Amino acid sequence: MTQVSPPESGLVMIEVKQLVKRYGPVTALDHISFEAKPGEIVGLLGANGAGKTTTMRILTGFMPPTEGTARIAGFDVLTDSMEVRRRVGYLPERVPVYPDMTVEGYVLFWANLRGLKNAKQRVHSVLQRFDLMDRRYKLVRSLSKGLRQRLGLAQALVHDPAVVILDEPTIGIDAQQVIEVRNTVRSLREAHTVLFSSHILTEVEQVCDRVVILHQGRVVASGSTDILSKQMKPGTHLYVALQGKKKNEIRKLLEKLDGVTGVREHEAGFVLSSDANTDLRATLSEMIAAQRLTLLEMRPMETTLEDIFLNLVGKK
Repeated sequence: MTQVSPPESGLVMIEVKQLVKRYGPVTALDHISFEAKPGEIVGLLGANGAGKTTTMRILTGFMPPTEGTARIAGFDVLTDSMEVRRRVGYLPERVPVYPDMTVEGYVLFWANLRGLKNAKQRVHSVLQRFDLMDRRYKLVRSLSKGLRQRLGLAQALVHDPAVVILDEPTIGIDAQQVIEVRNTVRSLREAHTVLFSSHILTEVEQVCDRVVILHQGRVVASGSTDILSKQMKPGTHLYVALQGKKKNEIRKLLEKLDGVTGVREHEAGFVLSSDANTDLRATLSEMIAAQRLTLLEMRPMETTLEDIFLNLVGKK
């Protein structure tokens, strides 16, 4: 296979327009649209069943859409399927490994499938990148879940694709390995466009440049977290930690306060939500004095991706 030339400046690397996918009477994707440019890490955020995996399978050529179009680096996933596959590296949620292969043999197998002329050199390069060279002669079956995840990333990047699509890459690995995967994903923006799916809000917030929020197969919002915060205007948030009554009793008192639109547990206390023009501090202070509670901490909180997400999908 010939080396894929780098994308032209300004080219849209992932372009989805009015994409629909139906399984019989069930609509998994309902006219979704979004795009990603060179060097961007775009997060596809949504609960399980929101349509994230279906979107990725269409973009990687695993299944056709019912309606709409999807393009990778200008190539249509239906009419230019082979050109799309040459430009995409894909890590599904469950890494497709062959347990009786060696680590090196597995990545070399994928390199040969993709027709790389410098296959051995590329394999060693990605194994070094993911700290797997010292394990290259080990059988895949002997690897931990975290190491298998690294191996999956190695096979996804062995042909140096312009677009990398990662479906829930941190599921089932420990905290240290999660940090490693996040750092790896961040480093990909130097030479790749990345579509990163997750149902974990903090994950997307820490890794991605922009976010596309899916809910029940529809795009309910997209943009940077800063832009979403301004557009959605979910109000203000105040963290408070109190002592003097049982936690459930304190929660009931907070929920009854004038101006409070939501209460949720956070750390050792609660986050109170209110309209943008409401200041809860005076009302809260009066309640604390009247109930003879002890104030341990009170501070304003910035609007987070979690607040935006909960506000959009209507969950409390």
